Amino acid sequence: MNKADLIDRIASGCDITKTQAAGAIDTTVDSITSALKKGDRVALIGFGTFSVSQRKARNGRNPQTGATIKIAARKVAKFSAGAELKKAVNRGK
Repeated sequence: MNKADLIDRIASGCDITKTQAAGAIDTTVDSITSALKKGDRVALIGFGTFSVSQRKARNGRNPQTGATIKIAARKVAKFSAGAELKKAVNRGK
């Protein structure tokens, strides 16, 4: 499923226009992104939690040349699935 498919499902499921559904998705993504930029967690009960994790600096290896390279420390976005999402996915088997 891509963004257009999600917009179609939300629009038909909530009896709203596709433009309104797209606006809702964009606002949701923007809100989650801005919260993560601040370092906050976003918890959607039953779905999961978005958070920011810090990765340490480390040494890596260039696969073409075999030379050692430094990989800088950075922040990464992380998602942990909630219990209800995990159950729903496992029931689908």
